[in-house]
Amino acid sequence: MTRTASEKSTARSRPHTAGPTAQQLLLRAAGELFYREGIRAVGVDAVVERAGVNKMSLYRQFSSKDELVVAYLEQASERFFERFDRSIDKHPGEPVRQIAQYFEDLTGRASVEGYRGCPFVNVSAEFPDANHPARQCVARNKTELMARLLALTTAAGADDPAYLANALALLIEGIYAASQTYGPGCGPVQAAPRLAAQLVAAACPGACSRPADGQA
Repeated sequence: MTRTASEKSTARSRPHTAGPTAQQLLLRAAGELFYREGIRAVGVDAVVERAGVNKMSLYRQFSSKDELVVAYLEQASERFFERFDRSIDKHPGEPVRQIAQYFEDLTGRASVEGYRGCPFVNVSAEFPDANHPARQCVARNKTELMARLLALTTAAGADDPAYLANALALLIEGIYAASQTYGPGCGPVQAAPRLAAQLVAAACPGACSRPADGQA
């Protein structure tokens, strides 16, 4: 991003922003820019400009761009699992319905204009080195997701919980990819909840979600 002389002057003249406030502003700006445009395409100057702080405020909070990227991904992971929990909490004690609800909610999210897929998938494409701190954040997020899916498939009574968890994880990744290649809300994305239900039904003989309010 090329800035005008006026913009550069404005950035230099900004007063120092207090630590907690600066961190919040910088993470919000980084989250918006990194998710929409990609991490490598966005420089720290663009983040500072979007946050409305000076560059010194950034380096007081984050010693490098990599450290800012890790903080962004850690925050993204927290929000990811907050959304996951909101879906699951709609049907406490009913793992089959919890799985179905998660895919319904994810499909809705992946159908919103401007949806850019999974930030962790995006980061994996940008950083091929599995030892990079950003990729380690990806690994932690996906490991936690697999653990949660396995807990759900085990509770649902799957004959092979690990296989079903892996199948559901693959479907989740497919939603992310299809939302970008075919577009948010595309046919493949809309097919996901039904496909997830078919996978669960095949893997969990006798298990079914109880009709809401006792109705067939």
